Amino acid sequence: MRLGIGRSVKRDAVLVRVETDQGHVGWGEGHHGRCPGAIARLVDTTLRELVLGMDALDVAGVWHKVYRMQLASHGMGAAAALALSGLDLALWDLRSQATGWPLYRLLGGSAKPVKAYAGGIALGWQDPADLVEEARALVRQGYRALKLRVGDTPRRDIARVRAVREALGEEIELLVDANTGYTLEDVRRVMPAYDELDVGWLEEPFPACDRHAYQAAAQLGRTPLAAGENHYTRYEFDTLLQDGAVRYAQPDLSKTGGITEAMRIAAMCSARKMTVNPHTSATAINMATSIHYLCAVDNPGYFEGDVTGLNPFRDHLAGKQPYALDAQGCVAPLDGPGIGLSPDPHFLAEHPLIEGPCYV
Repeated sequence: MRLGIGRSVKRDAVLVRVETDQGHVGWGEGHHGRCPGAIARLVDTTLRELVLGMDALDVAGVWHKVYRMQLASHGMGAAAALALSGLDLALWDLRSQATGWPLYRLLGGSAKPVKAYAGGIALGWQDPADLVEEARALVRQGYRALKLRVGDTPRRDIARVRAVREALGEEIELLVDANTGYTLEDVRRVMPAYDELDVGWLEEPFPACDRHAYQAAAQLGRTPLAAGENHYTRYEFDTLLQDGAVRYAQPDLSKTGGITEAMRIAAMCSARKMTVNPHTSATAINMATSIHYLCAVDNPGYFEGDVTGLNPFRDHLAGKQPYALDAQGCVAPLDGPGIGLSPDPHFLAEHPLIEGPCYV
């Protein structure tokens, strides 16, 4: 599978397990950042030393201590944010387990359908005819929105999007994701076609730090921009939202600081009448947690359904699927305490760390 950030060669995940002295256990997922061993080591050493012995129910206090002692004092390092995200997700799962409530209820929400789009490592750079067949199969599964991977060349990107639009018609929402692969000139060339083809959003045309390119690109057409999976904490989202170029916010719970921070980001977006559309990470833990999150905010957007052909971390990690798609193209949170699933220790033992990047 090829897309803008390289060719996929393996799947990575960093899982965080927290246990209290009373025997409560919670599971979280930190994004691997293409260096899973380094992120895991950071959790096992630095974060462990900072938080061991604290009250596990004081999630905001734990978050603040890690922020103050690590992120604030030594810069907004991506690795520290990824590690903190995994810890925070685990603490919220543990807190829900202790109350016996599902996570969405603990967060103040309710079980409800959440619209989903077909995403994940799929719908990539391939022959338009093959892409159309993949897209048709996903629509047959029930998806009413699909995200196509662009960022190849403007000409080939337009040809792929046009082929899918002509094959599926106007009723299916088409989104596109450039995975930071565009230049400003590329956006200038693709925008007229994306406007014509009624593309729902153009995701991450540029790196997260390229603020001026986002502001310039927002003036080039009607297709709205989406970003946020590589923005860490509410402080970087504050800048993103103030710039006013991005209309769809996409925090990743396994990157931006966990649920604690993602709830704050959702409130910031709500004040600007923007939805949150969380980017989904590698495993069933992030996927299930993201649905609970969307059920607990007043501005839910899309859930990113992982339609990758082969993902054991989705299918076999916990002995059940993290979600099911209904006939309307929506998903719902799992029942039971916490996020509704926990990893199988035998599966974890059979899938040890493989060092190296997952895209080349």
